[in-house]
Amino acid sequence: MKYLVTGAAGFIGSEVSTVLLGKGHEVIGIDNVNDYYDVKLKFARLDRNKNHDQFTFIKLDLADRPAMAQLFSEHKFDQVIHLGAQAGVRYSIDNPMAYADSNLIGHLNILEGCRNTKVKHLVYASSSSVYGLNNKVPFSTSDSVDHPISLYAATKKSNELMAHSYSHLYDIPTTGLRFFTVYGPWGRPDMAPFIFTKKILAGETIDINNNGDMWRDFTYINDIVEGVIRIADVIPRRDEQWTVEAGTPASSSAPYSVYNIGHGSPINLMDFIKAIENELGIEAKKNFRGMQAGDVYQTYADTQDLFEATGYKPKIGVAEGVANLIRWYKEFYNK
Repeated sequence: MKYLVTGAAGFIGSEVSTVLLGKGHEVIGIDNVNDYYDVKLKFARLDRNKNHDQFTFIKLDLADRPAMAQLFSEHKFDQVIHLGAQAGVRYSIDNPMAYADSNLIGHLNILEGCRNTKVKHLVYASSSSVYGLNNKVPFSTSDSVDHPISLYAATKKSNELMAHSYSHLYDIPTTGLRFFTVYGPWGRPDMAPFIFTKKILAGETIDINNNGDMWRDFTYINDIVEGVIRIADVIPRRDEQWTVEAGTPASSSAPYSVYNIGHGSPINLMDFIKAIENELGIEAKKNFRGMQAGDVYQTYADTQDLFEATGYKPKIGVAEGVANLIRWYKEFYNK
C-alpha cells in the first residue's frame, strides 16, 4: 500500500516509516523540519530511510493549503498516518499561534486531502494531554475530556472533533490515538527522558517537578509503533445502532474511533530517574520544585479497547527501555 506519513522527521513518524518500509509498503514522508528542537537530529532520523527505494521525503508545511492539496492529488494515498504537529505543552503557553497553524489548519488540510482523494483510513495523533483535569484513573476513552489545561491539549481535542465531523459528513474512516509519554532511542530532546540523560551525563542539575510526586505511563517507542501499525489495519465502520446516550465518546455511528496507546502501568517519576541513574552509574544532581503550568499529576492509560481491536499489548519495561535509550544516546552523541 501507499502511505503518507506526516512528521516523518519526528520521533514516532520516522520509526513508523521505517517499519512500514520493512513490511514492503511505499511511504511518502513529509515534515517542515522546523527548529523547535535540533534539526540535525531530525535529518539524522530521515537519513535512516533516505536510501530506501520505496521512501520519498518531501519538505512541506502542513499549513500550506495549496501544497497539501497538490500532494494528495498527485499521490493518491491508500492510507494516511498523520503524526506531524507542533508538540510540547509548555511551548504552547508562550507560542500559541504555532499550534493554530500546525495542529488546527494543518489537521484540516489533512482531512480535506483525505476527503478529496477518498483515502481508505486516516490514523492521526491525539494525546493523553486531552484528559486535562481528570482525576479518575486509569484514563479511559469513555471519559469526558472537556477540560484541557494547555492549548496543546485543546488542539488535540479539537483534532478529534474535526475528524468526527469529516467521518460523519464524508464517510472517511478516522482513528485517533492518544499517546502516553513515548520514550526511547531517537527521542525528543524536549522530553524528560532525553533531558535527564543529557544533564546527568554532563553533571548538570535536573529539575524535578512537584517534588518528584508525579506518575507517567512511560511507553517505549517500539511498542507505540507496533500499536500504530496494527490499528492502521483496523478500519472503523459505520454503526447505525450507536447513540450518544448509550455509546462511548470513542466511537460513533460514523466510521470513527479513538484509542489510548500507552503501556498501561504508570511509573513514579523518581523511579524512572533512578533507572537512568542506575544505567549511567551516576547519581543525578536534583532540584526539586513545584508543579509547573500545564503539568498533570498522573497519566495512566486504559488500553483494553486497543488490545481488543488489535490483540497487542506493550512488551518493553522501563529497565530495558532506558538501557536502549542511553545506549543510543551515547553512540549518537559520542559520549
